[in-house]
Amino acid sequence: MKGKPVSEHVRVEKSDGVLAITFARPERRNAITIAMYAVLAEAIESAATDPEVRVITLRGEGQDFAAGNDLADFLTVVPRTNEEIPVWRLLRVLAENEVPLLAAVHGNCVGIGTTLLLHCDVVIAANDTRFSLPFVDLGLVPEAASSLLLPRLAGRRRTARYLLLCEPFGADEALAIGLASYVTAPDRLREALSDVVQRLVAKPAGALRAAQHLLRQGSREEVLERMRLESDAFAERLQSDEAKQAINSFLEGRKRRPT
Repeated sequence: MKGKPVSEHVRVEKSDGVLAITFARPERRNAITIAMYAVLAEAIESAATDPEVRVITLRGEGQDFAAGNDLADFLTVVPRTNEEIPVWRLLRVLAENEVPLLAAVHGNCVGIGTTLLLHCDVVIAANDTRFSLPFVDLGLVPEAASSLLLPRLAGRRRTARYLLLCEPFGADEALAIGLASYVTAPDRLREALSDVVQRLVAKPAGALRAAQHLLRQGSREEVLERMRLESDAFAERLQSDEAKQAINSFLEGRKRRPT
């Protein structure tokens, strides 16, 4: 019998109605590997059929929430279609999820470390959080339907700063555009997450899921279609000489930087 995907770098814990998912790769700033994507997708998808799960939470260990894709790992499984690797499965699961999804973020949120937040219902950001979307700088294109969802939050002009110019932005700007729900001091991040979790868990479970279903109704197919378009373009770009050169330059630069 095929077992569930396993990764030592993702911790999944269920207790008191909460499925808590933690990126646990602090030595690499929680850069996400293919194995980690498989575990994340399985965990979030399984919550849909688990009546004990009322809320899903995401957080990261160490100094950052998530440093985006582990590019060296990603290049070992170059996708040729949007069906081949676990990251595309995770994106679809995020779009289809109907369990309230919360994230507590801090430090750097790079690439998918930012775009996955577009699919969360509540995002609590430490005031030192830095969001960045360097896809174009790496010769790639945005993913997670961010080319659709981010302009709806921030407007086209501001989104062009994030996705075309690859300008980073902070927690206050994330709050202003609606990417973040709350901003708090770093030392209060866990407390703030716990407070929101307890408020949600205390609500009628059936009503909570029904309301979440209605929030997603009407936009799901549009989001999934944009994800398919982005995934096809991403796979094509990842095989291009331009992207390979940009990614290799990034990896070489990182090797030369002190840790």
